[in-house]
Amino acid sequence: MAPMSASEPVYVEAWGEATDWLRSDSVFGNWVEEIGPVLVPEMSEEPFYYLARTICYQQLAGNAAATIHGRFCDALDGDVCPEAVLRAPQDELRAAGLSRNKLKAIRDLAEKIHVGDVVVDDLHEQDDDEVVRRLTTVWGVGVWTARMYLMFRLRRPDVWPVGDLGVRAGFARAHGLDSAPTARELEPLGERYRPWRSAVAWYCWRVLETELP
Repeated sequence: MAPMSASEPVYVEAWGEATDWLRSDSVFGNWVEEIGPVLVPEMSEEPFYYLARTICYQQLAGNAAATIHGRFCDALDGDVCPEAVLRAPQDELRAAGLSRNKLKAIRDLAEKIHVGDVVVDDLHEQDDDEVVRRLTTVWGVGVWTARMYLMFRLRRPDVWPVGDLGVRAGFARAHGLDSAPTARELEPLGERYRPWRSAVAWYCWRVLETELP
């Protein structure tokens, strides 16, 4: 595999049918007109590379996370694969800026893939529940991370990440609610948006960044 670097992503349109459908929605229609189509990063990376990057980005602002991810890739000489992570001295990976927990998660992911406890090469063939089940066996990889993989790596159209604070806050703003719903409250509120809940979640994030004219 060719060396991989932490370059700026290229964005492509996704779930165009969902955008067209939402244009006529009484709540999201105006937001769709203002924001435009769903744009997501183009994904050509191997599953391990993508998941390791996601772990690097957990609970960090974008610029800081990008810096750490770039140093992580450099520490592996661009060879971001399970075997390279397991060979690399831990102190060198820590020096890239990885916290102990992030390093533990990445190494556990690498180890489980290396020995075959977690198979990722066929995740695109599995249903959503199986993808979540496999990925969440990795230390430090929770349901949120697994759902981001479903949405942005596998482009699944009907993922509803109710545990995401941004989705809940954006949903509340779009609907004019006084406060954001809890994850349990948001779960049934998404039923009307099947089978395009991934697009609705994306618009919820964008609603927080957008002012309607």
